[in-house]
Amino acid sequence: MASFDLVSRIDAMELSNALKNTEKVIQGRYDFKGSEAKAEYKEKEKLIEIQAEDEMKVRTVLDILRTNMGKRGIGFKGMTESKILPLGLKHKKMTLSLTSGFDKDAQKLMNRLIKESGFKGKSQYMDEKYRLESKSIDELQALFQFLRSHADMTLELHMENLKR
Repeated sequence: MASFDLVSRIDAMELSNALKNTEKVIQGRYDFKGSEAKAEYKEKEKLIEIQAEDEMKVRTVLDILRTNMGKRGIGFKGMTESKILPLGLKHKKMTLSLTSGFDKDAQKLMNRLIKESGFKGKSQYMDEKYRLESKSIDELQALFQFLRSHADMTLELHMENLKR
């Protein structure tokens, strides 16, 4: 039987590389000359904090970060943006919270979507991942594409441990 594990997490190394690239781009741009704009990852809180002098620069840093994340293959589904808030006299701040893993609501949604898809196989939740098994590898790949592209799915899904 063919099987794979379905996980929801963001690759920390790729995210770090995207943030470093963002910093390089910010330092090289003329409109950020003399600016204290930055984007940093806070690992304990699992969020990215963007700081700059005004809203326009915060949004520009966000666009640069998204571009670099897209180049690295990091999806945007697992991110939640906050509003731009004042951070003292001159600075503005925005946070992007990153979600990983399946909470109770996400587990219910996954089970509902797997049933909706008409999947003829076995699905089992175990240790922050779903193990999906079927006789046909094509059916597994079709289910993966269905889950990733579904409008209700708010998590970034990745396939691991594909076995034929």
